[in-house]
Amino acid sequence: MALTGEDMTYFFETYGCEMNIAESASVEQMFIARGWTRAEDAQLADLVVINTCSVRATAETRIFGRLGFYDGLKKVRNAEPGAKTRTMETAANYIAEHGARPLTLVVMGCMAERLLNSLKKDFPVVDYVVGTYAKHKFGEIISAVEEGRAPVQIDEEPVYTFAESSYEEGAFSTFVPIMHGCNNFCTYCIVPYVRGREVSRPVDQILHELDLLSKRGVKEITLLGQNVNSYKGESADGTVTFPELLKTISRHIEETKSSIQWIRFESSNPKDFSDELIEVIAKDRHICKGLHIAVQHGSTEVLKKMNRKYSREQYLDLVKKIKKAIPDAALSTDIMLGFPGESDQQFEEVLTLMKEVRYASAFMYYYNPREGTPAAKMENQIPLEIKKERLQKVINSQLAIQEEVLKARVGKTVTVLADIISRDNKNELLGKTEQNERVAFAGKVSLIGTFVQVHLDSLNGNTFKGSLVS
Repeated sequence: MALTGEDMTYFFETYGCEMNIAESASVEQMFIARGWTRAEDAQLADLVVINTCSVRATAETRIFGRLGFYDGLKKVRNAEPGAKTRTMETAANYIAEHGARPLTLVVMGCMAERLLNSLKKDFPVVDYVVGTYAKHKFGEIISAVEEGRAPVQIDEEPVYTFAESSYEEGAFSTFVPIMHGCNNFCTYCIVPYVRGREVSRPVDQILHELDLLSKRGVKEITLLGQNVNSYKGESADGTVTFPELLKTISRHIEETKSSIQWIRFESSNPKDFSDELIEVIAKDRHICKGLHIAVQHGSTEVLKKMNRKYSREQYLDLVKKIKKAIPDAALSTDIMLGFPGESDQQFEEVLTLMKEVRYASAFMYYYNPREGTPAAKMENQIPLEIKKERLQKVINSQLAIQEEVLKARVGKTVTVLADIISRDNKNELLGKTEQNERVAFAGKVSLIGTFVQVHLDSLNGNTFKGSLVS
């Protein structure tokens, strides 16, 4: 017998980048529109979506482990004789009370695209493999599950389609994808192969989503793209560049009296960070001053082997321009250690660059070969122990720099968007600054979702302790 959405539950497991988070949120809107309810636990869900990442092999290895878990969970949900219930007591108790109820498993995201033709064959536990270009087909999947039909064939289409909205229910901050794919082909990166070429979202679609978000009371947006500052979208007046898009969005926010007040963006490539973009950020009060600009390495020779299309000197020149034009900017970055052939001297150039730039935060990791990328075939692969040793040195250096950068902020009064109640102290709220710093302060729950002035009193780890300013 066919079920209605009101009878059905879903659950998402999302791995990887902010784009995956946004795409999970956009797909979730389809379930909500059909009346489905989010399950508190995957073991209680009628349909589970695993949104996957392929950037590092460790991410895919984790997914393979999860597929093993769901293979066992399916047996419990089907009440199969001999099904092992250890670690699956929640599902076992549910089935004991309600009877057998099948589980549908969907794998989407970059790993799904990379293994589009083999994943379901190699892992029969997977019912649907939804690649990069087929997310809009979830409506067909939902219908098939509601009607109790066997999995339908999901074919990819050659054109990427942006979802109308990536809003998460109840959120005051949300992601807004504005472009998809990448044309850069960094030699270590699998993204161009699983995400495809760059596609920019039309301006009118972006503004339409902002209007929808404003009706939901959203206060902050983060514009997303694999290479966000290479955006070139179409409008009624022609092609719009990323700096022009930022000005258009800010003007639209003002003209519509939108609830949205802060604009962030990720991820940006240094080679596309133009003087015009710096000027727009410096002058516009809506654009936050926390800027993530991935350097990846400090050696020009290594950057060339990575095909990053800029030198150490060009990156440092960009940083100087930003700091001069935007004195209150806080910079964050990505740093990769252990790229093939990396010498001791080249590694030291990473440390000296970090000390010169003085990042407020950094995502640090060692090179992990990805099958199908040029770097995976390069000679002089660095032994794992050396990569780990170098990574620890970089982490130690960054932690010391980070503490100094953050401590220099103590004593300032800043604007904070209050977003949640602190887990450590129910009488405190947590919020973030324009520079993307976390701040804990005493305040009423009614302040959540509002902008407040907070004095930064002290620093506890990477979180500021503050007090409200009347």
